[in-house]
Amino acid sequence: MRRIRVTKEFNFEMAHALWNYDGKCRNVHGHSYKLFVTVIGTPINDESSTKYGMVIDFGDLKQIVNEEIIAKYDHCLVLSEKSPFDKLKEIDQMFDRIKITHYQPTCENMVEDFAHKIQKRLSSNIQLFSIRLYETRTSFAEWFSEDQN
Repeated sequence: MRRIRVTKEFNFEMAHALWNYDGKCRNVHGHSYKLFVTVIGTPINDESSTKYGMVIDFGDLKQIVNEEIIAKYDHCLVLSEKSPFDKLKEIDQMFDRIKITHYQPTCENMVEDFAHKIQKRLSSNIQLFSIRLYETRTSFAEWFSEDQN
């Protein structure tokens, strides 16, 4: 049985700050993120299916990632629950999109969180193969399903 990998690219803008960090990234700053989501599966072999020949419809993958990631993180400030964020929530005009996470919002932790969010939305015949999240043009973190065992 042949298995095919299918990848879709997404882009979003997000700010974050790293609590208790010893470098410049402890300050609020933003990135233009690139997210590559790769799934793996067997193309549908049923000629009567409207998805005949597809592992997953790119539109379906786009909907999942847009709902789970892009809509929640685009133009958002992401902070760890350990950071002193309470005062920011009082300034509605500039800080109405703050997401507080239980983890330090590093590229490494975000890619793991994104993997869990996407995995739970995929049908049983499609598996999440990998996620690559670029924080800058030259820096990224990757998550592979084979590394999770």
